Amino acid sequence: MAIRLNHTIVAARDKKTAAKFLADILGLPAPSLVEPFAVVRVSDDTSLDYMDAGEVAPQHYAFLVDENEFDEIFGRIREWGLLYWADPRRQERGEINTWDGGRGVYFDDPNGHLLEIITRPYGSGGTTTSRPHPLFAQDAGRQGRG
Repeated sequence: MAIRLNHTIVAARDKKTAAKFLADILGLPAPSLVEPFAVVRVSDDTSLDYMDAGEVAPQHYAFLVDENEFDEIFGRIREWGLLYWADPRRQERGEINTWDGGRGVYFDDPNGHLLEIITRPYGSGGTTTSRPHPLFAQDAGRQGRG
């Protein structure tokens, strides 16, 4: 049996608002309320289950999307006036990345969680692509010096 992530609990100051934001920005069905959670189904067998929490420690959630979905989601990011970055350190503001021959962008949700949409999994372009993911480009550089 292949092991797959089924769900994860996401801390929120307002679970309904946070879940609605994710569903709306990604173009997913409205969240369902299954107390104490607001559940966003991101695939047939995976959900993000938002729960009200006193403190929210920002986390990172990345979503693999196809090219058309990327265009639609990125369109909403711009339409809603959200800040976005090409990198997780938020240094390349207003840019998208083209790592691994795909496209990716980072943006914040209302709780400060860093969301990411990518069209290619990390490392899928290998080390010979013109823009390998920085994690893999570093590895290639180290291997070449060995």
